[in-house]
Order: sequence, then structure tokens, then C-alpha cells
Amino acid sequence: MAKQISQFVCQECGKVSPKSMGKCPQCGNWGSMVEEIVQSTTSKKGKAVIRSLSNAEPHRLHEISGETEKRIPLSIEEFSRVLGGGIVPGSIVLISGDPGIGKSTLLLQMAMEMTSGGTVLYISGEESEHQIKMRAMRVLQSGTSHEISENFYLLTETNLDAVLEHARQLNPAVIIIDSIQTMTLSELDSSAGTITQVREGATRLREFAKRSGVAVFLIGHVTKDGNIAGPRVLEHIVDTVLVLEGERYQAFRLLRSVKNRYGATSEVGVFEMRDVGMKEVRNPSEVFLAERMVNAAGSAIAVSMEGTRPILVEVQGLTSRSFLNNPRRTPNGVDFNRLLLVTAVLTRRMGMRLNEQDIFINVVGGMKINEPAADLPIAAAIASSYQDVPLRADTVLIGEIGLSGELRWVNQMPLRLREAAKLGFKQAIIPKPIHKPESWPKDIQIFEARSVKEALKFAFSDSTTTNQ
Repeated sequence: MAKQISQFVCQECGKVSPKSMGKCPQCGNWGSMVEEIVQSTTSKKGKAVIRSLSNAEPHRLHEISGETEKRIPLSIEEFSRVLGGGIVPGSIVLISGDPGIGKSTLLLQMAMEMTSGGTVLYISGEESEHQIKMRAMRVLQSGTSHEISENFYLLTETNLDAVLEHARQLNPAVIIIDSIQTMTLSELDSSAGTITQVREGATRLREFAKRSGVAVFLIGHVTKDGNIAGPRVLEHIVDTVLVLEGERYQAFRLLRSVKNRYGATSEVGVFEMRDVGMKEVRNPSEVFLAERMVNAAGSAIAVSMEGTRPILVEVQGLTSRSFLNNPRRTPNGVDFNRLLLVTAVLTRRMGMRLNEQDIFINVVGGMKINEPAADLPIAAAIASSYQDVPLRADTVLIGEIGLSGELRWVNQMPLRLREAAKLGFKQAIIPKPIHKPESWPKDIQIFEARSVKEALKFAFSDSTTTNQ
């Protein structure tokens, strides 16, 4: 017999409580505990009945085939790069991001351009068929094809049981759920979007994907008020987590991989949002440096590694005399604590009176750099603005800064330097390596510095001195 149990679940972190609470004891958010009714199936003896969801049997490891599963190719190269080289059959992928950032548009473009990957079933629980058709016609204006494929099916449904039944009959290669927060299971009494519905719905879709070999894409919303459960609830259920980032008032969108069981994490795909859809940017370094003002004070070029790809970005620094007791430190695109560390080193080791200056740091193009290799470009941008002297226009700076003012080595240095040389940069300032790599790029001059003081001295000098 079925017994109804009332419980209160935090819509932010998933904390379950048997009684109502104004403040979640786990995450500390107010008003996030929502009542949900759970049906528990029990036997006559009062013990829970556990139903087997699969007929799987144990196998010896050496008997299992070790062949790599063939991926479904994608014509959108930036999307394929982030996924690890295409769509893996039977995988479940979550794409999250702020409302209006372009998640539905990107997946609609992917579905329409899958000409050789089989049937695609697009499930929409938010928009009508006519709305999606209008968006599809706009996307066609910028695509390679001029007609919609016959293998593209559209279904407007929010009942997950009905969705899975249609999927079994159609047997598609890819299913797109837009969005997981709108899907509901009839056996659960909680409303759509609650953490129980989202978790159980994603689990049901994962079971279907693993059994049938169908790749499933889930769109997950992130709202500011917390009424709808965010995608963090799903991170342990899905195989891949992609985050679409970008400022709403900027054209560039970054598709970042934060979890991937079938490829490298921290990969980034760059797109430009246009009126006809998402346009992939295959050479982001060139785009980010296109509007750079050469010989402008406070501008430095950093080489950041995003997964396996080096990307050149402009780091801008601005210092201004402060009239506050505590001068401001305002970073945009870099970590606040790294900015404080670099500022302290410049004040202590270089003798700059930055305690009287407001400091602003900006990474152009909406990029975010979290790796220590950006320490030296940040220091150079601050010093350039403080002295009102431009850096060498054809020089890139790479290196981590220690508290003693020394420069430390970073990984993937030859790959970074090759990317800089490909874009026309002539000099590079890097830390002095303990063991020199075997293959240095030959078409870029390399200056090896032991300290920040030595690196900045070369960056501001007119003569070229190269240590090989």
C-alpha cells in the first residue's frame, strides 16, 4: 500500500527536513524550504519494497569489449570541442546558464545541423511549436542548409512518462529536453521545478539513455530568486556539465565544460550571439585582440590555457589616485585575491605607492582567467598605468608571481608561445625554466626573467635583449 509522507526540501541545496523551517540549516538560505509530498510503497510487514530498475548481470572485466564507442559528429566545431570530439551515444549532458543566454538557440542549431547523426527529438516544455518554428527559420538564414531535415521531430510535452513513450516509439539518436525544470513525473505530488521532480526526472532519463544508447541533452535554468532548483542538483547524475557564460549586453558567449566523463574538462567554446543565432568563433584570440589600442598605457597581453586551447586576451589595468581611506580594488575577469597578491608584491618589492591608488583590472571580451599564469600580465598592466608608460606592443607576458617577487614556471609553455607567434607577436617574457623544453618556437624571441622587476624592466625598455 502507498503511504503519503510530507517533508520539506531546500530548493537550493537539497536538504530534507521533516518539519517546516524558515532558514535552511545546511546552506543558510531563507524561505527555500518547500513542502513536498512523497509516496512510499511498503509491504505488509512495513518494510520498503526495492524494485530492480534493470536486468544487469555482473561480467568479468576481460570479457567486456574495450573498443571506443563511435561518436556522433557535429558540424559546430566549437560545440564538438567542448564535448570532447562529438556526441557519445548513451550519454546525458546538462547545459546550464542564466535565462536568455542562448541555451535553447544553441541546441536548436545543433539539432538542425545534425544531417548524418540520425533522428533528433526536441522536447519543449516552455514554448509552443510555432515559437520554435519561428526561431528555426531565423537560424536557417545563417546556417549551411536552407531547409529543415526530415529527421528533426518536435514535441511539446511536460509529462516525462509520455516523453519516454514517444522516445521508445521513435528511437532517436539524440533527445533534447528544454527544460528539465518543466518535466514532471505523475507518481510525484510535488510541483514542476522542485528539487524532487528535477532529481527523479533526470535519474529516469539517465536510465533510459544507458539502456537505449540514446544521447540526452538537458537544459537547466539558473534563477536569481532560487524558486526553481538549479543545475547543481544534477551534477552527480549526468555525464557532462556544460555552462554557457557571458554578459547579457555583450555579444560573446563562452561554453565551458566543468565536468566531462568522455573528454577533457575546462574546455571552452566561443560563440557570438547574433540576431540569427549563435555564430561560432574559431579563432577567439584574434577576435579578442581585434579592437586593441596599440601603445596604450595599462594594456598587457596574457596567454591563458582553456583546456587544451591557448587563448590570447588583453588585460587592461587602470590606477587612479584615491580619496578614500581604503582604496578600491575592482577586478573584472580575474580573481580578487590574485589581484590583492599582485598589488602587494608591486608595493613591497617594486616600491610603487599603490596604497594611495584605486586599481581596476579588466579582461577584454568577457573572459575569466583563474590560472596563476596571468599574474605577470596583471602586474605589467598595473605598472604601465601607474607610470603612464605603454608596454611593448608585440610582447606577451606569461608567469606566476611569488610573494618574494620571483617568477614561477607554468605548464604548457611551448604551446602558449606557438599560439602567440602564430598571431604575430615577436617577443615573450617568461620565467626562467629549471629544465629548458626541447622545442622552443623559433619565430618568437624569448626573454627569461627571474623576478617581476627584471621582467618589467624588459617590458618597458626599447632595446631587445633575448636570453636563449
